[in-house]
Amino acid sequence: QVQLVESGGGLVQAGGSLRLSCAASGSIFSINSMSWYRQAPGKERELVAVIRSGGSTNYTDSVKGRFTISRDNAKNTVYLQMNKLKPEDTAVYYCNVRPTALQVFWGQGTQVTVSS
Repeated sequence: QVQLVESGGGLVQAGGSLRLSCAASGSIFSINSMSWYRQAPGKERELVAVIRSGGSTNYTDSVKGRFTISRDNAKNTVYLQMNKLKPEDTAVYYCNVRPTALQVFWGQGTQVTVSS
């Protein structure tokens, strides 16, 4: 079993920055991909960014150039640096970890609120 602990959410003014962290622990030998999703009120959960074991990344268009995903393999931790935040970035952010293609684990979610 894998446990995920997220941190770093909060309230910030538009234009500000936040850094989310997600630490994985448990029965982990390696992690294929680590991702961040978000879900705003009344909307479906969407993929924000993903980083794979080889280091390749992908971002949803709305955050390109503002958000950066990174990972520390030694600590089994993934980060999301969010800059130039906008009110439309307000959502609950969830960490997603796939040790293998068939295994999926979710964090508990952390609230990010951007005021205008």
